Amino acid sequence: MEFKVCTPEKIRVDKYLAEACPELTRSYVQKLIEEGRVFVNGLSCTKKTTVICGDTVSFDIPEPKALDVLKEDIPLDIVYEDDFLIVVNKPRGMVVHPANGNQEGTLVNALLHHCKGRLSSINGVIRPGIVHRIDKDTSGILLVAKTDAAHLSLAEQIKEHSVKREYVALLDGVIKHENGTVNKPIGRSEKDRKKMAITMRNSRNAITHYEVLERYSGYCLVKCRLETGRTHQIRVHMASLGHPVTGDTVYGAKKQKLFQRGQLLHAKTIGFIHPDSGEYMEFTSELPEEFQKVLDKLK
Repeated sequence: MEFKVCTPEKIRVDKYLAEACPELTRSYVQKLIEEGRVFVNGLSCTKKTTVICGDTVSFDIPEPKALDVLKEDIPLDIVYEDDFLIVVNKPRGMVVHPANGNQEGTLVNALLHHCKGRLSSINGVIRPGIVHRIDKDTSGILLVAKTDAAHLSLAEQIKEHSVKREYVALLDGVIKHENGTVNKPIGRSEKDRKKMAITMRNSRNAITHYEVLERYSGYCLVKCRLETGRTHQIRVHMASLGHPVTGDTVYGAKKQKLFQRGQLLHAKTIGFIHPDSGEYMEFTSELPEEFQKVLDKLK
């Protein structure tokens, strides 16, 4: 793959590629650089190499290795499936892909069994098919690619902000305005590397549009539409308004009164152009029973 750099300011090559190819994580780009697979103007580079407008950046992705991830027969709530992609409704509490401390029981383990290993290889052996992610304790719709071509198409749509992604969240406190937009950059917290934060340093632009659906005593239900998709974006943005997602002990109160099993955040709707047919498709999922019970209690 080859790119002609158009950015007017100098930028590290690993950051440039991670932004130019949203299907590749920055850590994966750095791995490609370490393996000598990334070139700037035809020359190999390091992670600290910078590029500027006019430079040419090229890279190649190695052939996928045999997956060393356990295939597990875990039930999946499949909303839609064809030869190119699969839309699943992820339950709260399920990790999307294997990582330290979560090698089994993840969505990827289940997908490998269900799809018999037929998933896109672009994101490497640990995250096959994963075009975008939602947190462990966030429930709802997730889009998975079966082919590399489908993966690239869907990732490009996400990069261009043309994928419709709507979430429903219960927030602590009552937002006064009926709707609004949070436009604040998000990056890794310098105080706690496990958290994200509103920051101008090493951050990326992040935009969340919200609309109040219902108000309760001390809480409100909102719909959030993502224009960008940063890690923990809704959780960080809502907390920045002084209204963290209910149940979120990371960005909200450590001791939760209403719900103690994770943030009440649900990925309700996703809409996109099908990578093969070119048709617009949209899928929704209902709130989980435990989420609805909390709302019923508030009513």
